[in-house]
Amino acid sequence: MTRAYGRTVIRNGYFDEAHEAYRTAWRGFVEHEVVPRQAGWAREGIVGKDVWRLAGARNLLCPWADPAYGGLGLADLRYEQIMIEELADAGESGFAAPLHSCVVAPYLAAFGTEDQKRRHLTRAVSGETVLAIAITEPGTGSDVAALRTHAVRAPDGDGWLLNGAKTFISSGVNADLVIVAARTGEDHTIGLFLVAAGTPGFTRGRTLDKLGLRTWDTAELFFDDVYVPDADVLGGPDQGFALLMRQFALERLVVAMGAVAEAGAALRETIAHTKQRTAFGRPLARFQDTRFRLAAMRAKISSAQAFVDTCVLAHNQGTLTADQAAEAKLVATELQGQVVDDCLQMFGGSGYLWESPICRRYADARVQRIYGGTSEIMKEIISRAMDL
Repeated sequence: MTRAYGRTVIRNGYFDEAHEAYRTAWRGFVEHEVVPRQAGWAREGIVGKDVWRLAGARNLLCPWADPAYGGLGLADLRYEQIMIEELADAGESGFAAPLHSCVVAPYLAAFGTEDQKRRHLTRAVSGETVLAIAITEPGTGSDVAALRTHAVRAPDGDGWLLNGAKTFISSGVNADLVIVAARTGEDHTIGLFLVAAGTPGFTRGRTLDKLGLRTWDTAELFFDDVYVPDADVLGGPDQGFALLMRQFALERLVVAMGAVAEAGAALRETIAHTKQRTAFGRPLARFQDTRFRLAAMRAKISSAQAFVDTCVLAHNQGTLTADQAAEAKLVATELQGQVVDDCLQMFGGSGYLWESPICRRYADARVQRIYGGTSEIMKEIISRAMDL
């Protein structure tokens, strides 16, 4: 795929020299290790696990992690934002490094014991362990309080027995360690359990056949009397709901970061296309309708980018609120859908072919308004913050 280098949005002063050096590292990694593998991943329908260790060997996973666990100690979400932007520029939506580094691994860092960090976080940083989180169940959607997967104390009182089913689990096939949310009591009493691949009773169902994100493995997971020792309960067996609520804002901001990055990449590709493609003897970019639509997209992306960047800095300062994260996700994902639709229109018939990057971006974009909380759930969160 042709890389969509070059910014369409001005962000003076947002990134410093250290950030740009990190971007150079990620850009080189994407060019040499990701792009050459994309065709093979597309044929196989899944990203090869070797790329995780390659990324880990270059210190590109979980850069925020403490050096004691192999990280760089770069506690600044802008570094993950750079990763997301470089993957978006390459049209790479299957390599789930953002989920691994920005969403799941922070649970281990924030709530894990020293033993759990040394056993699991260290291997996540090195890429030896691929992480996933299993919350969604058939019929529950975004309603965490309605979980049916449950865990009860083992008969000997040492550890837990986990039973239930999960669906729509991103990285469900490649994952070596899954954080599983399960009910341990009444109402909102939920625990988070660390379940390793190969644990007796833990099986994976079918890989789900999706509209987009075709190489990002999404699977059903099943738990049949899976024994989880007390040492692999994350943050206490009755603390899971509170821990999930604390992390959802970051997850939604990560989705927003990806959405605005994808919109920007789609716009850059479309600008290049309209300058080359001719109609009635002149480039498409010479038509006023085309220019005005591209200009409107840039203005909207610039606005969304500025808000997302503000939220990233708020996260760095520990002041990001749930409603701000919901606003960022709502605005960025809705905009992404509008942009890729308008961009595909400018490609004409060629944009409808799967071999076209804009076609794949169009398919990939649709789920952004669904996972991590639907747009409707985001509106509910925002309206509650307005005392409505």
